[in-house]
Amino acid sequence: MSDADFDSALIAAAFRLAARDGWTRVSVVAACREAGLPLTEARTRFPTRGHILVRFGQMADQFALTDAPDEGPVRDRLFDLLMRRFDALNAQRDGIKALMRALPLDPPTALLLNCATRTSMRWLLQAAGVPAAGLRGDLLVKGLVAVWLWGLRTWERDDTEDLTQTMAAVDQALGRAEWFARLLTGGGRDTGAEETAASEAEDAGEGEEPDAVDGDGADDAAEESDAPYEPDPE
Repeated sequence: MSDADFDSALIAAAFRLAARDGWTRVSVVAACREAGLPLTEARTRFPTRGHILVRFGQMADQFALTDAPDEGPVRDRLFDLLMRRFDALNAQRDGIKALMRALPLDPPTALLLNCATRTSMRWLLQAAGVPAAGLRGDLLVKGLVAVWLWGLRTWERDDTEDLTQTMAAVDQALGRAEWFARLLTGGGRDTGAEETAASEAEDAGEGEEPDAVDGDGADDAAEESDAPYEPDPE
């Protein structure tokens, strides 16, 4: 079995357990036994439960980034990338919904996911052709996180086969962000979707996820959750 197949099997088992018994009952050992995988290999590849979420996020990103569009308006490229990522989440839908229900009572995991989501959104921005370094890049990332969370709330209750409701929510969020960008820049210039996420950050800064936790804050979050913080791509 390849490393990728091993990871996929263990992650799928972990989310099956979450859907059946709740996220609080999930452990690497339990997922390993659920999948019939060797504990020795699991210990090497997934030292803690947090590693399951980090690896799953990386796999969702890889799915979204495969054959990523490199033509067309940035907003359209971001929409496509975000929806690809939702498609990846669909495979573990019930388990992810169980995880989301548990997060309010599990601050370390929520903080870990905040860090991981910021990393993912930075990758998607850059894949769409948007520079995401420095302070301006941080604002762009924060804005795209807000767009993602808006879509995620809809995805959680979207029972359509083709995610029609989620697509509408993501499109609405991107459009709203673009409107704020034009408003803040005087309204006369088409700033493009590159400015979209930055302006949305102003509106989303008080959302339900913690504020930026890059740097030392991200390291603290990973330490509290016993899972690694994946550094942002440069």
